[in-house]
Amino acid sequence: MNWKITEKGWSKELISTLGNRFLIGNGYMGVRGTLEEYKKEQMPAINLAGLYDRVGDGWREPLNAPNGLFAQLKIDDTWYLVPEMENKEHEISLDYRHGIFSRRTVWSTKRGIVTVIGERFADFNHPHLLCMSYSIEADFHADIALLTGIDGDVWDINGPHYDKILFQNVGNYLSAEAVTHECGDTVLVMESCYYDFAGEEKLKEKEKQSFRQISFVTEPNKTYTFEKEIVIYTSKDSVAYKEKAEKELKKAVKTGYDALKREHEKTWEEKWCTKEIEIEGDDEAMEALNYSMYQLECIAPRHEKSMSIPARGLSGQTYKGAVFWDTEMFMLDFFLFTEPEVAKTLMKYRIDTLEGARKKAASYGFDGAFYAWESQEGGYDACSDYNVTDVFTGRPMRTYFKDKQIHISAAVVYGIMRYVEMTGDDTILAEGGAQTVLECARFYESLLVKKVCSEQYELHDVIGPDEYHERVNNNGYTNRMAKFTFESALQVLDYVDRKKLPLPDMNGSEAWQTDRLRMKYQDAIARLYLPKPDTDGVIPQFDGYRSLEDVSVAEVRSRLLHEKEYWGGAYGVASHTQVIKQADVVTWLTLFPKDYDLDVKLKNWNYYEPRTEHGSSLSACMYALLGCKCNMQEKAYPLFLKSAKADLSDGGKEWAGLIYIGGTHPAAAGGAYMTAVEGFGGLTIENQSLRIEPKLPKHWKKLRFHIWFRGELYEVTLTHETTKLEKL
Repeated sequence: MNWKITEKGWSKELISTLGNRFLIGNGYMGVRGTLEEYKKEQMPAINLAGLYDRVGDGWREPLNAPNGLFAQLKIDDTWYLVPEMENKEHEISLDYRHGIFSRRTVWSTKRGIVTVIGERFADFNHPHLLCMSYSIEADFHADIALLTGIDGDVWDINGPHYDKILFQNVGNYLSAEAVTHECGDTVLVMESCYYDFAGEEKLKEKEKQSFRQISFVTEPNKTYTFEKEIVIYTSKDSVAYKEKAEKELKKAVKTGYDALKREHEKTWEEKWCTKEIEIEGDDEAMEALNYSMYQLECIAPRHEKSMSIPARGLSGQTYKGAVFWDTEMFMLDFFLFTEPEVAKTLMKYRIDTLEGARKKAASYGFDGAFYAWESQEGGYDACSDYNVTDVFTGRPMRTYFKDKQIHISAAVVYGIMRYVEMTGDDTILAEGGAQTVLECARFYESLLVKKVCSEQYELHDVIGPDEYHERVNNNGYTNRMAKFTFESALQVLDYVDRKKLPLPDMNGSEAWQTDRLRMKYQDAIARLYLPKPDTDGVIPQFDGYRSLEDVSVAEVRSRLLHEKEYWGGAYGVASHTQVIKQADVVTWLTLFPKDYDLDVKLKNWNYYEPRTEHGSSLSACMYALLGCKCNMQEKAYPLFLKSAKADLSDGGKEWAGLIYIGGTHPAAAGGAYMTAVEGFGGLTIENQSLRIEPKLPKHWKKLRFHIWFRGELYEVTLTHETTKLEKL
C-alpha cells in the first residue's frame, strides 16, 4: 500500500485545497500543508484546539498561533519564494502513515541550481511540540541568507485576534507572547534553530515578526540543514506556561530532530498495528480509507479528558472551530472501535458543557438541555442568526440553524448511549451522563405539541439534517431521535434505580420520582408522531414535503443565477422543491434499521437519493450505509468512495453564499470508516454481542480490520466465502 500523497507543481488556485489535504496534527494543534515562506495571504495556520476569540461583531473563532515555521530564502541577494519566483521543480508530499509533511523545490538561478527540502511533523508524543527540518543545496558557491523565526502576522478569517505580541530573545531561543483581544489569553510560541556549520547570524524584528537571518556561502553540492523545534503553550494550559514551554523546548533541543522523529514514527506505527484496514483487490479504496483514518487520528484530543473535535477538524477557523453533531453521529464510531479512551473524552465534553445547554434552553423558554448547534468552550453556541451572505446584495441572510435544529440534543444522547453499548462502561452515566440524558429528554418533553382534536404529540417548527428546508413540522428524523431520547431516558432511570443513585438535580425543578418520570416518558414514546410510509412506501420527510415541486437536482441547479448562491433559506432555489441537501429520512432508516422492513428501506433509498444534492460531506456515507443494508453494495461503493476521498478530490464545496467554508472533512472520514466496517463489513451489535453479516463489493477479495468491543480486541477477516471473528 502507498502511504504517501504527492502534489507536483505549484498553483495559486490550489493553495486552500492543498493546505487542507496535506494537514498534519497531534490533537493539540493542526498545521496546514502550506510552505515555509507563505505569509497570511496564502493561508498558513497552526490551529489550536479549544481556544477561541472574538473581535467586534465578527464571528468568534479558534486561534491560529504565531507561525514558528516561517522561513524565507535569499540567494545572491534575490528572494526565492514559491509564490513569487518561478521554479524549475516543485512538489509537496504527506507521509500519512507517520504524519510527516515535506516539500522539495528546485530553482534555476543565474549561477546554478539550488534545491530546498523541508520536512515537519506535529510530535505525536509531545502535543505542544512542532519539529521542522530545512535543507539547502547548491551546485555552486551560493551566497545564502535564510530568514527564519516567528511570524505573528497570522491568517485570520474574523480577526486580528492578537492585540499585542511581545517578542523576546531568550538565550538561543526566540519567543512570541500574543495576547488575545476578547479574554486576554496568552499564546506563547518559542522556537530554537540549530545548525552545525559556520554562519553569520543577525536578529531582525519588525511589527508582528521576529527573525534571525543566517548568512553563509555554500560549498558546491553540499547539503546545509537547519533543525527547528517549536513549542506552543497557552495561559489556558497552565499558569506556569512560560516555565513549561522553556523546559520542554530545552528537552526537545537536547533530544534532537532525528531522535524525536524516530519516536514520533514509532508511536504512529503502534497506532496502525490495530487501526490499519486491509482491502485486498482495491488499492484505491484502501488508501483513501486509511488516509481518512489518518485525518481523524491527527485531530483526536488525547491531551485532554474532556474535549471534542470541530466540524472542520483543526484545519483552520472555518465554521468557527465549533463542535457540531458531526462528532457524535459520524466520527464517534471510529474512536469507539479503535480507541475507546478518545471516545470517552469526546462524550465527557458534552457532559461537561451541560450547563451551557441548560442556559440555551432557558433562553428560548424551554426546559432541560438544548445543546449548541455550534459549540465552543463551556457549551457556548457560536452559531449566528445570519450564517449565509446573499451573493446578490452582499447582505447577511437570516437562517435558523441555531434556533430550530433541535436534533442536536438527541445526537448527544445517542453518543452517550452508543458509548455505553460499545464499551460496556456505564460509569459515564454516574459521571454526569445520566443527568445529561434526562435533561435532554426534559427538553424534548417541553417541545411536544398536542392539537386539540388529537391525542398524539408532534414537534413543530424545526430543521432536520436537510437544511434546505427550514421551519418544518414533524421532520421524521427529528421526531425519531426525540423518541430515542425518551427511550434512553427510561434506560437511564433503570440504571439510577439499579445503582441506587440519587436522581440527578433537574436544574432546580421539583424533586421528581423515577416512577413519575418513567410514566411521562413512556407516554411520550407511545404518543409521539412518526411519519408513516405513503402508499408507495415512501416516508414523507416532513409534513407537506411531497406536495412540493418534484424536480431533479439538475433542474434546480440550472435555476442558479450565481455559482455560490445558497440553495436553502426563504428564497433558495431548493426551498420549494423536493430536492434536499443531504440524507434525512435515509439517516433515520440507517440508524434504526429495525423500524421498517427491507422493502420500505429500499423504496426510500430509491426515492430520496436522486433528489439529494449531497451538498454536505455528511450525506454520501448515510446513503452508502443504507445501501449496504438493502444489499446494494455496488450502488453503495461510489458513495463510500466519495466520503473516503472528500479531502483527496478536487472540487469540494468551499463556499456557502459568500462565506468561506473550506477545510478538512472529518465527518466524511468517519462516515467512510463506518461504511467500511458497519456497511461492507456488516458489523452490528445485538443483545450486547457482535454480529457480522458482510456485504463486500464484488471486486473486494478480502476485508480485514481490528475493533475494540467491551474491553476486548478482535480481528475481523472477511471474504466472499468466509467470515472470521477472532479475539486477540
